[in-house]
Amino acid sequence: MLESIVEHYEGEELLKADGFDDAVIGIDEKTMRLIYSVSKCLDILKKEMNEEDTIEHFLYNVSGSYVGEKTHIWCWDTFI
Repeated sequence: MLESIVEHYEGEELLKADGFDDAVIGIDEKTMRLIYSVSKCLDILKKEMNEEDTIEHFLYNVSGSYVGEKTHIWCWDTFI
């Protein structure tokens, strides 16, 4: 999905979340912010840590981070 978005919006500055390319599910065209699937992000993190650490890490270090006006959009397609 990310590759298609980058190709389609060539020349646009898109802010990516490191390590989560496979979790991109879309883009908000109004703000040009990438949209990430929370469930896919958690699956990526679960490969390296246990479930409790995964959730804590995601909430505080990933979705809880503000990186300016291009901060990612997190689609809560799962409930933890």
